[in-house]
Amino acid sequence: MVTQEGKRATLYLIPNLLGETNPRDVLPASVVELTVGLRHFVVEDVRSARRFLRKLDRTFPIDDSTFGELNRHTSSTEIGSLIEPLRKGEDMGVISEAGCPCVADPGANVVSLAHEEGFRVVPLVGPSSIILAQMASGLNGQSFAFVGYLPVNKEERQRAIKRLENRARGEFQTQLFIETPYRNRSLFEDLVNTCRTDSRLCIACDLTTEREQILTMPIGKWRKRGTQDLEQWEKRPTLFALL
Repeated sequence: MVTQEGKRATLYLIPNLLGETNPRDVLPASVVELTVGLRHFVVEDVRSARRFLRKLDRTFPIDDSTFGELNRHTSSTEIGSLIEPLRKGEDMGVISEAGCPCVADPGANVVSLAHEEGFRVVPLVGPSSIILAQMASGLNGQSFAFVGYLPVNKEERQRAIKRLENRARGEFQTQLFIETPYRNRSLFEDLVNTCRTDSRLCIACDLTTEREQILTMPIGKWRKRGTQDLEQWEKRPTLFALL
């Protein structure tokens, strides 16, 4: 859409950090410069978005900026108002809680609306836990699928794991999924108890941070290894990949 002022407003998709790290270690200087020049944002959580912006620039003018929240509490009737600055010709940014916007978060809803109304949408370069884990896993990178969270219920989760394993075997397709950090242990235990011994599992933890750990091995070896690593992984952002 071109406004009355003749400007085509742009919605920028801004990658956030995956953990405690220096933004300039994982974000291009051009992305930092563009982001700190914006004054209107759609975010999952205002407080964490403000912290992120202050990490990019200690002098960032928080009080001169607007923040619209888009999360599981946002109703469908509220989404339209979030892009009001675009309608006035002002550029905006979408910031996820971690990693790239619109992947495993609700940002896609506002992006879809921006497309419908003819605004320019620009994804910016930055860390994606899904791509980083896939790259480092040693598993098939020609065909892979991100399936998000598995069921919380143990029996349903075990059935889902078996379906994913069958898909991985039948299609030779890497299956990637995540879990709430405090449930990493239960998910790992279900994986090693449910999958066949020759299926390969990658666990990628705290990507891009100083505590980063990435390890891939057959389920049989994971079983022998036991739970010795679980205390390290518990309550830390982790991505799992199965083939």
